[in-house]
Amino acid sequence: MADKTAKTSRKKIRKTVPLAHAYVTATYNNTMISICEPGGNVLAWASAGANGFKGTRKSTPYAATMTAEKVVEKVAPYGVERVKVFIKGVGTGREQAVRGLHAAGLELEGIFDTTPFPHNGCRKKKPRRV
Repeated sequence: MADKTAKTSRKKIRKTVPLAHAYVTATYNNTMISICEPGGNVLAWASAGANGFKGTRKSTPYAATMTAEKVVEKVAPYGVERVKVFIKGVGTGREQAVRGLHAAGLELEGIFDTTPFPHNGCRKKKPRRV
C-alpha cells in the first residue's frame, strides 16, 4: 500500500475591508446585490432567486430586503462597516434593498444612481420607399 501523506491545511487569511462598494441591480424580474472592495474584487453576492424566491415573488420589495440581509451576513467576516451604494435598474426592490443594507447594520456613505438612460437613442430606420 502507498503510504498516506498528511494534508496540511493553511488557515485562510481574511483581509479587513472597512469601506466597500455595494452594487444593487433591481430589474423587473429579480434583485441582485454584490459587495466589492473599492478595487473591484467581489467579496460576496446574493440575489432574490438564490435566496429561494421564485417567479414573481423575486421582484418584490420583501425579497430585496431579505437579499440585502443575506449579503451583509456573508461579508461579516471581512469587517465591512461602511458602504457606498450604486443602484442600477428600475425594479420595485431598489429602495428596499438600500433600506435592508442600512437595517442590517451597515453605515451608508452615499447612494448613487447608475441606471443607464439613452441620451439620444439609436439611429432611426430610414423611411420605406414604395
